[in-house]
Amino acid sequence: MGRTARIPTTGLPPELDAFLDMMTAERAVATNTLQAYRRDLADAATWLAANRSAGLVRATSDDLRGYLDHLYQIGSTAATVARRRAALRQFNRFLCSEGRRADDPTAVLDSPTRARPLPKLVDEAAVTELIKAAYKLKEPERMRMITVLELLYATGLRVSELVGLPLSALPKQGAWLLVRGKGDKERMVPLSQPAQAALGNWLGVRPAFLPTGSVARVKKAARFLFPSASAREGHLTRQRLGQMLKELAPGAGIDPDQLSPHVLRHAFATHLLDHGADLRSVQTLLGHADIATTEIYTHVTTGRLKQAMADHHPLSDKRQRSEAEET
Repeated sequence: MGRTARIPTTGLPPELDAFLDMMTAERAVATNTLQAYRRDLADAATWLAANRSAGLVRATSDDLRGYLDHLYQIGSTAATVARRRAALRQFNRFLCSEGRRADDPTAVLDSPTRARPLPKLVDEAAVTELIKAAYKLKEPERMRMITVLELLYATGLRVSELVGLPLSALPKQGAWLLVRGKGDKERMVPLSQPAQAALGNWLGVRPAFLPTGSVARVKKAARFLFPSASAREGHLTRQRLGQMLKELAPGAGIDPDQLSPHVLRHAFATHLLDHGADLRSVQTLLGHADIATTEIYTHVTTGRLKQAMADHHPLSDKRQRSEAEET
């Protein structure tokens, strides 16, 4: 198991804060990403201060190799090492661009080899069963769950995008949803007929989830498409939505551990490709900045095609073995 490091509050170089300020101002990096950068670079700074004389800002390639080797020695995963290396690379590029150092020690660091995991997936029949299970719930939870499922599967929204949707994102006319995604970028996402119908029905029961009492709390929650009477944020939280899906899963014959909002996002993308959508369109719908991120879904569909070939082609080894066993 990898180590979870505490973030030091003292002893960090001022260049780290300058780097984080740049990431906020120029790249509109999300708060969670900023915290991850700070945590990763603070861990590197702490190790370098204890084991190397140069420190984080003046570290050499050998110093950074020593740190990355240390991560492997304490049992960090390849994914963690890759993320820490990426943070160090971004930080040192910043230092070079600001003239705070002349060389980039990360330029010669090797990338850790790691397999890119294929996303978990539910098939089309499972999604249908989920929606059927949602119809068995009692109102007003019933209509909220149906709408959430229809939107997740019809749009491929990230869970943070869905729960944070303002009421103003709904179109006055037309079947499009205005979504503000990563990097504060906006995109227009088309709505299916079932999703439009669910949204229309949801708006009728939505007031049941508004808080009572404090005018400020009511005003805050009223801004959101999925308000919450209890959440501090004023809207349905990511954690609660994940719980709702896991509670619904058994009724649809799905292992709760195999279901999450992100799994439905994966299903949206994969099922589109299965039915002939082009990769660029799927990239746009998902809000991916780089098409390489979207390409993971081509591996999923290719893998399913290979499995179908192995299972059903008359000359496949698996099919021939099965027929031999039957005889």
